[in-house]
Amino acid sequence: MKNIFKWGLRKSPWVFHLGASACNNCDIEILDILTPRFDVERFGILLAGSPRHADILVVSGIVNRQSLERFRRVYDQTPNPKLVVAVGACACTGNMFRDSYNFVKPLDQIIPVDVYVPGCPPKPEAIIAGVVKAMEK
Repeated sequence: MKNIFKWGLRKSPWVFHLGASACNNCDIEILDILTPRFDVERFGILLAGSPRHADILVVSGIVNRQSLERFRRVYDQTPNPKLVVAVGACACTGNMFRDSYNFVKPLDQIIPVDVYVPGCPPKPEAIIAGVVKAMEK
């Protein structure tokens, strides 16, 4: 853990939350990590308002037909080096929406994913651990 803190002090990553077609449970848990209770800023992680300023994309939900090109565009707008964290079972595998008429394909077949945080929804601690694990890369 000491290496993570040294890296966090050296560079504070900016995270952009990319919400897809989801039930919003993962979105609520992602917002929880920003609250004083979980305080993700203690790792130096800050929320970016634009993908052009982000280092890490945190993605929740599935990619549907309408958002497919937007996902690729947001990924391309994020400067290199960039990391992608898939949060929730929907972002990781498609979960219960896999057989839906609007489901395109899993996230990792559209953009490269570096870290998977499974769960429906995952706990805030798991999301924080996933982002910190991405920071180690």
